Amino acid sequence: MIFLSESAMKLSLSVRIVEARCKTKLFVPFEEVVSIAAETGYDAICMRASAGGVNTRLDQLQSMRDTVGRAGLRVSMVTADSKVPLNTDDGPDSLRDIGPSLDVAESLQCDLIRVCLKTSEDIAFAKEAADRAAERGIRLAHQCHTSSMFEQVEPMLQVLRQIGRPNFGVIYEPANLMLCGQTYGEETLRALQPWLLNAYFQNHILDPDGPEALPTFCRGTVRYGFLDPWEAGGVDVEEMLQGFRAINYDGYLTIHQAQGIQDVDGAKLFARQCAEFFRGECS
Repeated sequence: MIFLSESAMKLSLSVRIVEARCKTKLFVPFEEVVSIAAETGYDAICMRASAGGVNTRLDQLQSMRDTVGRAGLRVSMVTADSKVPLNTDDGPDSLRDIGPSLDVAESLQCDLIRVCLKTSEDIAFAKEAADRAAERGIRLAHQCHTSSMFEQVEPMLQVLRQIGRPNFGVIYEPANLMLCGQTYGEETLRALQPWLLNAYFQNHILDPDGPEALPTFCRGTVRYGFLDPWEAGGVDVEEMLQGFRAINYDGYLTIHQAQGIQDVDGAKLFARQCAEFFRGECS
């Protein structure tokens, strides 16, 4: 198996591991998540609006940035508006008024913002938002995500070509690709490579009787279950990492699990287990 320790990839920890299902608050304070990430060997924090976003005062965001910097970390990406990960019809609202999200990213000294497109009508707004972001040296990216214009590889490539902005790209995420019946190995990564700005990892297992369900545009409702990143039966981690190596990906791989951990000790244990797994340090 190819591990991150054998590549130039960097490991990022998302605040999502301690996020409530409503996606608007954290169970563990942000400062504790930063400390955990630094202590357990991460290179960066992936910020979400549940920790700080468009509804947070800029001075508070700057204080959070300082906390990250003192820990020797960076902010790998900002999801500045909670409507984006909720992926409802309101998800693309931030594209229509990208200024506040740009302010969040600048305050956190981060040059990458996650956005959301639901319909073809959002493409024009994505172009305009990307142009405004470029003026401030900031990039925009869309996750491979169910019930969005980025469910399937070929359609998302068409959207990326239509947007046609060098600072607008994609966040690779194999679990959602799998839920949408897509491959996620080397072939897919090569196709996405010209637009690849970031990578997420969460582990799901397809299960027609699974406890979880997500609607998709391409396959209807898909049922599945959650797995820890190191558990077999879901996303083939080796296939994913081999694909990264084949394209010489040197960006961030973010632990994006919706664990809903509610205590510091649990978050620290999970973060350490993930870091050890992906860096090949498991005994």
